[in-house]
This record gives sequence, C-alpha cells and structure tokens, in this order.
Amino acid sequence: MKRKSYFMMTAMLLVLSVFISACGGNNNGSSQASSSEDKQESVTTGETRSFKTVKGDIQIPAKPQRIVTDFYGGELLSVGANVVGVEPTAFQNPFLTDLLKEKGTKEVGDPTNLEKTLELKPDLIVVMKDTNYEALSKIAPTLYIPYGTTTNIYDTVKLFGDITGEKEKAEQFITAFDKKAAEGRARLKGVIDEKATFGLYELTDKHALWIFGDNAGRGGQAVYNALKLNMPKKTVNSKEQTVQLSMEVLPQYDADYMFLTTYDPEKKGDALKQLKSSAVWGNLPAVKNNRVFFNDFDTYYRYDPIAITGQIDMIVDMLVEREKENKAKQ
Repeated sequence: MKRKSYFMMTAMLLVLSVFISACGGNNNGSSQASSSEDKQESVTTGETRSFKTVKGDIQIPAKPQRIVTDFYGGELLSVGANVVGVEPTAFQNPFLTDLLKEKGTKEVGDPTNLEKTLELKPDLIVVMKDTNYEALSKIAPTLYIPYGTTTNIYDTVKLFGDITGEKEKAEQFITAFDKKAAEGRARLKGVIDEKATFGLYELTDKHALWIFGDNAGRGGQAVYNALKLNMPKKTVNSKEQTVQLSMEVLPQYDADYMFLTTYDPEKKGDALKQLKSSAVWGNLPAVKNNRVFFNDFDTYYRYDPIAITGQIDMIVDMLVEREKENKAKQ
C-alpha cells in the first residue's frame, strides 16, 4: 500500500511539473527544466518541436535523450537513440540483446507499465500500442506510431531518424544497409538461378500454415527487398502480406526455395513432425531438391532495421552453403 501511495503522489507531482514546464505535448515553444527537487521530471531541457501524429501535433524534444518504447526498440537503436526502457520480448531478439545490455535498457512490461516508465525519467515515449496513451502522456511527450505506419526499411529508418533528431545517423544506416544488400546480391550471383523463386512460410503449434510477403517479418525484407529474390509465382499481395494455406493448396504456393519458421512456444514439435510426414509436403520440388530451410522463429520473426540487416548475411550464407552441399552430392 505504501508503494502504491508513493507512486500516486509521485505521479501527481510529475503531472504538475509537466504542465508548469510546458513539455506535455499540448503547448508550443521551448520548455525549461524545473529546479524542483522532485527529480521525476524529464532530464532533457531546451528546444522542442512539433511532431504530427494520428493523435494530433505533439511537442517533443528536438534531441530526446531518454526514450521509453514498447515495440520500437530496434527502430530507435538503428539511429543511435538512447533507449532506456522497452517491452519484454525485445530482450529475446538476438539482433538487439547485446545492444540493450550495453545501454542498460530496462524492461517496462506489455502493456507499458506506468510506474516502471516513471522511474526511468524519459523525455520521450514512443508506442505502437495506445493502451496507456493518456497516462503515458502525463509522464512525458508520447508519440503513438501505429503498426504499419511504414512499409519498408528506408521509410522506417527515416521516420525514426526524424523522431530522434538524428537524420544524419538515419542516412548512415541506410547507406550501410544498401552496401550490405549489394554485397549479398554479389555473393549469390552465379550460385542461384536468377529465375528461381523463394517463399516464406510459417507453421504454428495449432497446425496452421501461412505464407508471408515482403513486410511481415520472417526475413521478407531481406529476401525480397535487399537481395531482390523472386517471390513464388502465386503468393500474397502487398496489401495482405499473409495468407493462410491448406495442405491442398500448398503446391500452388510453393517455391524453388522455401524458408519455414515454426511458432511453437512449448517446443512440442508435433505440428512440424506432422507436416514433414505429409505426402503433399514430401512431393514438393523444394523438398525433393533439398532446398527447404527450417529457420529459428525468434531470429526471423524480427523486422526492425537492425534485424533485417543481420538477416541478409544469414540468408546468403545458408543459400551458398546449401548449394555447395547439393553440388557435392551430384
């Protein structure tokens, strides 16, 4: 009870300080740091600017120094932001784990926990979910960026470079990404038939099978946009991004190379075992030609800019190694 009372009192003091310092997102002009001993106020002072969102124009720091987010950890880290708090599953992202540890980033729950966020003293909050939007907005300026706001790595990095006032770092990231993508394509030249098709699939623990497009994770942006590999002849459109398949129609959506992730949080393996024993699966050309790849879910589910960049080398490596293996068997 004492902890709850302390939190409520602290939150009330914070709200008061927000209105006094005019950095709560509803006023114009520059905000000045209060000299209050409360110490729960934003640590950033100085210049602010207006940022347009679906919730209206929000006043944010021109150069935010302490950012709390839910699902945009990778996007913010790609432009060098100081992410002090992020949702729990970000720590399971193999592309972000070390970066988060280096920065000492804390877990803030899902939905974003108000008390944990308050303790981190952010000067900016960026969320994909607006569950606690109003309450979070009383802690620090809060930007609601809905899922699907951007549809490719270029627009994503530019957006978060704009949010953080780090447009130059955004351009640097894009330049490095383009270089990595070009190197990947060069490595595949002469190894992969230019007409070959590549499909992204996912099997769930409920035995549901899906096919994915270029912007729904599972390596899509790395495979189709960076490496410019061909989609299956029959696939999803850019609007759908995912389509559930029955075993009967799977042959219509197959590809010369098939990448399969399996969502199986309890690691039962039942669904994958059943799929592999299916006559339909066994007769697919990719299966017969040893061109099916069973990929780790946590690694390929990710679609932040850092993950996409890392996936390029991983995909190229597995394709090159598999073709060497297949040639050795001939």
